[in-house]
Amino acid sequence: MGSVAQWDLDTGEQMSDRAYTRIEISSDPRMLAGVRELVSLLSRRLGFDEMSASQIALAVDEALSNVICHGYCRQTGHPIWISLDETGDGQRPGLRVVIEDEGKQTACERIRSRDLDDVRPGGLGVHIIHEVMDEVEYTPREGGGMRLRMERVGNRPQAKSVCGAKDDGA
Repeated sequence: MGSVAQWDLDTGEQMSDRAYTRIEISSDPRMLAGVRELVSLLSRRLGFDEMSASQIALAVDEALSNVICHGYCRQTGHPIWISLDETGDGQRPGLRVVIEDEGKQTACERIRSRDLDDVRPGGLGVHIIHEVMDEVEYTPREGGGMRLRMERVGNRPQAKSVCGAKDDGA
């Protein structure tokens, strides 16, 4: 039996030994926990540390929540496609995530976070996505729906916690 060739969705080039996964889920919030686990596990396997893997999974979760809430107006049973593609260079891990749907199209310039000074629950998904990922691009899909491409390269320096720290020099 021969193997199935896989092609990079952005460049059109055939992929070699890179990790690549494509799944379809239903627009049902119950699907999100499994996708978070998959993204976190794959990110760690590609070389991301625990914190970075969790951040990437959070960004994907926020993006999927936005598709369900805004693209499909909270209606279940609609398709969402998620592609996870290794982009690392051997020195640093890298991951490209592409999320596509058939939901309501939105002008890309209208996709933004609410003002961070407006303190209230919700509405920070787009902000989180932009903070966590290195590249974020929204494009309308031909025939309806949206396509979100997000990329992350490398682990981020860990912020040091000062909670409970003792000053031994005094």
